[in-house]
Amino acid sequence: MKPDTIRKIDAHIGKPCCAALTLLRRMAQSVFKCRDSIGLPRKILLIKSVEQGSTVLAYPAICRAIEMVGRQNVYFWVFEENREILDLLDLIPPENVLVARSDHLWTFLLDVVRTLWKVRELGIDGTVDMELFARASAILGFLTGAKRRVGLHRFTSEAPYRGDLLTHRVQYNPYTHVAQLYYMMVETLTQVPGEVPLPKRPVPRVDLTPPRFKPSQDELERVQGLLDHLAGRKVRRPITLMNPNASDMLPLRRWPSERFVDLGKEILLFRRDATLVITGSSSEQTAAGEITAAIGSSQVLNLAGKTSLRELLVLYSLADILVTNDSGPSHFSAMTDIQTISLFGPETPVLYRPLGKNARIVWSGLACSPCVNVFNHRFSPCKDNVCMQSISVGQVLEIVRGLLTNMTSGQ
Repeated sequence: MKPDTIRKIDAHIGKPCCAALTLLRRMAQSVFKCRDSIGLPRKILLIKSVEQGSTVLAYPAICRAIEMVGRQNVYFWVFEENREILDLLDLIPPENVLVARSDHLWTFLLDVVRTLWKVRELGIDGTVDMELFARASAILGFLTGAKRRVGLHRFTSEAPYRGDLLTHRVQYNPYTHVAQLYYMMVETLTQVPGEVPLPKRPVPRVDLTPPRFKPSQDELERVQGLLDHLAGRKVRRPITLMNPNASDMLPLRRWPSERFVDLGKEILLFRRDATLVITGSSSEQTAAGEITAAIGSSQVLNLAGKTSLRELLVLYSLADILVTNDSGPSHFSAMTDIQTISLFGPETPVLYRPLGKNARIVWSGLACSPCVNVFNHRFSPCKDNVCMQSISVGQVLEIVRGLLTNMTSGQ
């Protein structure tokens, strides 16, 4: 389903569903004197259906859930197309990953019913909704029947309405990095549900470093072979990658394509021995091909759509620099040693900066930025992303040059 379709379903169907289920919950509390459960759950379901980059940020939270109940008792609900990062992280047992197809509404609903049936069969008694005020995830969490349900509640904020379906209602903190937020949400399972708002504890001081990706020698040779085949020569370092897209979910995050073209030309003028590689998904092959052609050099390779996610991380292990919009690749690259330059605009690096040791941020910090946030359901009124256009080629080139200066040619 397209992002706009998902938003419309969430708004027009999600609101009345949340209201109806809230009424049902309150009636049950009144008639049957139901009380929220206290104590640790035995099995935990983490709900995070979209954005694989954010799943990398959830790594410490997943580790905390495993610490609480054991690896075999942690489950994850995700859209089928976003599952690959979970398999790569190798934290959740494959059989514990519950997937839903999002290509059509009816297949999605069918998979939701199957998921709910399985969750109840498994006896999962704790859920953590990691979506930022999405209604579908709140509804799913409630319908699981889990006695402990953690998620964000808007309280008196102007955040999207999604009823009162949680037992542990977390106050959204717009000054806390999302990785810390995810960790605190899992930690909230240990707290008494009656306290409002949660969690009434200091922001945890935990290691938020992403996991290390270790490719095998065979994988390194295979991806190196792909580069050599595309180039028609032996590709040697330095290798600079450019990821020009930010997915169709948030097109406002895109740096203009012509800036990537100009940047590529300048890099090759500075280091004639460098190789540029354009990356992206299969749906971005045409756009990546246009950028490749516009740079107009045999030193530029179009790899969009030619790698799996795992192969992309192998590529990061082989390359030296990545220039990317604020998107999943900036978080995937944090699992490797590549030097990453992330371009931020409508979102803020305060919340979403990549957590790798080699991450660098370029952000103009306009007065209107960030305009994409949980309070507007990440649906900005902006039609002209000046925040991204105000990032000059010179700004990015200066960083790239500094990194390339001390790099020598080699394997």
